[in-house]
Amino acid sequence: MGLFSFLTEAGSKLGGKIHDVTHNDMDATAQITPGQINDARANSIIANINESGVEVADLAVTVDSDKVSLKGRVSTQACSEKLTLISGNQFGIGSVDCQLEVANPEPEATFYIVKSDDDLSKIAKEFYGNASKYPVIFEANRPMLTNPNKIFVGQSLRIPAN
Repeated sequence: MGLFSFLTEAGSKLGGKIHDVTHNDMDATAQITPGQINDARANSIIANINESGVEVADLAVTVDSDKVSLKGRVSTQACSEKLTLISGNQFGIGSVDCQLEVANPEPEATFYIVKSDDDLSKIAKEFYGNASKYPVIFEANRPMLTNPNKIFVGQSLRIPAN
C-alpha cells in the first residue's frame, strides 16, 4: 500500500502513565528512553489490532519516533486499510508504512481526515452525493468506529469506492 500520513496530535493515547507503561516496577526516577516509548507504542498498536478482530498473519509492528511500519499478510485490501488506520489513529503517530501483503487485491479506498464540523452524513454527501449513505462509511471503519455519532477531529477514515 505504501506510506500514509496522519495527524500526530489526533488519536487515542497510550493507556496509563507512560512511565508505568515503559517501566513496570522500575525505579520511579529512571529516565524514559525513546526506544522504550517506541516499544510502548508498538505494543499498544499490536494490542489494538488484536482487539479489533481484523485477521493478520505474521504481524510485525515497528515504531521509530512517529513512524510505524507494518508487515504481515492479510486476506483483503479492506483488512490492510483497517490495520493502517488502527496504527495511524494513535496519538503521536505521523505516518504508517504499510508493507502488508494482500492475498486478494482490490481497489484502494480513499482516506479522509475528519474536520471540526464533520459527521458521517456530511462526509457521505461529499463522497457519494447522498447523506443517507453514511452507514457505508460507518461499516467500512468498523471495528475502529463503534458508534456512527462518535468521530473526532483529525481521525482518519476509510471511504470505500462508490
